[in-house]
Amino acid sequence: MHTATVSLVTIVAESVLLDHLVDLLREHGASGYTVHDARGQGSRGRRVGEIPGDNVRIESLVATDVAQHVLEALSVRYFANYAVVAWVTDVRVARGEKYV
Repeated sequence: MHTATVSLVTIVAESVLLDHLVDLLREHGASGYTVHDARGQGSRGRRVGEIPGDNVRIESLVATDVAQHVLEALSVRYFANYAVVAWVTDVRVARGEKYV
C-alpha cells in the first residue's frame, strides 16, 4: 500500500468558534475535517460550563504549506482573544494523494 506524508492540523478551541474555524480551514485549502467534543484546563483556566458546548477539537489532514497558512491565520485572528491552541504533526496516511 502506498502512503504519503501530510500534515495533521489539530485545533482545540471554544465551541462558539467551530463554524469560523471550519471556514478558515476551507479558506486555506482543507478538503475535510473531523470534530470532537473536548474538555480540559489550560492557561486560560478550566473550560467547563462557561460557554455551552465546552470546547471542540478539530483535525484536518492537509499539505504542509496549507498547515503553515492555517497556523498563521489562527495566530492573527484568534490567539490573542480566545482560548485556542493548535499544532501540526507530520503523519503518514494511506491514499495521501487526497490531501496534497
